[in-house]
Amino acid sequence: MAKVLEVKNVTKTYPGVVALDNVSFDVEKGEILALIGENGAGKSTVIKTIAGAITPDSGTIIIEGKAYENLNPSMAKEAGIGVVYQELNLVPSLSIMENIFLGDKVGGNKMMPDFKEMKAGAEEIMSDLGVKIDVHTQVQMLSTAQMQIVEIAKAVVKKCKVLIMDEPSASIPMAEVKNMFRIVRRLKEKGVAVIYISHRLEELFELCDRVTVFRDGKYVVTRNVADITKKELIKYMIGRELTEKFPERKATFGEPVLEVKDLTGNGDFHINLFLKKGEILGLAGLVGAGRTELAKMLCGDVKPESGEIIIKGKQMKASSAADGVEMGIGLVPEDRKLEGVFLNYTIEWNIPIMSLRRISKLGIVNFKEADRLTGTYVETLAIKTPSVKQEVKNLSGGNQQKVVVAKVLAADNDILIFDEPTRGIDVGAKQEIYKLMNRLVEEGKSILMISSEMEELLGMSDRIIVLHEGKVSGELLKDAFSQDRILELASGIT
Repeated sequence: MAKVLEVKNVTKTYPGVVALDNVSFDVEKGEILALIGENGAGKSTVIKTIAGAITPDSGTIIIEGKAYENLNPSMAKEAGIGVVYQELNLVPSLSIMENIFLGDKVGGNKMMPDFKEMKAGAEEIMSDLGVKIDVHTQVQMLSTAQMQIVEIAKAVVKKCKVLIMDEPSASIPMAEVKNMFRIVRRLKEKGVAVIYISHRLEELFELCDRVTVFRDGKYVVTRNVADITKKELIKYMIGRELTEKFPERKATFGEPVLEVKDLTGNGDFHINLFLKKGEILGLAGLVGAGRTELAKMLCGDVKPESGEIIIKGKQMKASSAADGVEMGIGLVPEDRKLEGVFLNYTIEWNIPIMSLRRISKLGIVNFKEADRLTGTYVETLAIKTPSVKQEVKNLSGGNQQKVVVAKVLAADNDILIFDEPTRGIDVGAKQEIYKLMNRLVEEGKSILMISSEMEELLGMSDRIIVLHEGKVSGELLKDAFSQDRILELASGIT
């Protein structure tokens, strides 16, 4: 089979970091190639290099036999490279068809495009992808999964030969993942080469033909998916065997530190639950069940309509997330980039930000204490960075997540809400987060963990509460944990 893309001896360095170290690999026409590695392995850097967004220090990108040393985004698109990034690049107020053809001239005159021709073109592409949807629909009305399909359509309309998909399943429900797989396979049948990046290793075995592994900015190996096991892949990724997926913990519970009584608001209704000292309480449910909405009420970010939140015997009266922190509740939010960290600011700025009231006197920040907090949590959480003056946007996804956790821990909260704590991070970083959670509850803190990953819920929780359409549909104790039962309760079968 013909090679459609070759990456040859590509190196890219940043101050204090070798992001790519003489990397080479190739992709064949009509192939789905998995590209995997831990956070910080170099995956994002190499796809941005292929897309022309980054110029390498040395090396060559070869597309259908033509060599490029200094690609730019327009050259890459012209050569047939399409990218669906994790952060979708759509205009919410425009329609599907307008987004698909954004920046392209479609019939008409100099002032106005031919909307009839645009509609026909968009419908043809969507039909080709096997998707039935009104192309006049505004993008802001779509689900995340539908938005990703529009991104794929944008690449297809440019006649892309190589489609790069960066963590496409990270933010969409499992039911939608199957539909996305169908679309990717359809592109493969048409001869499009797909580079598929995901931390969900089980997806690679279902979808991909070959897998290429990066580690610490270096190429490690390429193998046929049919000839490799998940255990072997993890060893290639992290350089060692993972002996335990979910670290063992001796659970010792105290009295309830959080009680929720008949709580209503933010799309949730009559919620009753409790969380004990030293406990990890799992919160399960399908997308839209009201889990994140509940978390926002519990941390003070959204005011409930009625009901009570009782923290260590005292009724919570909070009008902001800052008030929630003062009462001892910290939230590690679902979307770390939008709500968890200030991406354009440094690590040393981010970590103490929730602790300013505690480390200030008469409105003046004790910077010596702020530096101490930063140093303590960079070391405790093993945040990989050349300096605490590094901007958070330049860190890998796993290390960004650690900065979010560090920021919450630095505020010395006793009740921690982890909303999708391991979304978009690799297996090695996941284990580090799991070990940290275990250590926290062993130290007497309490965790409410919201997760869409069934294995994570079953492996880390001491109890599980399931929500369905904003209401508690059931509670499971450890000895009654069952994937089937959780799914039944999440679907409203009580």
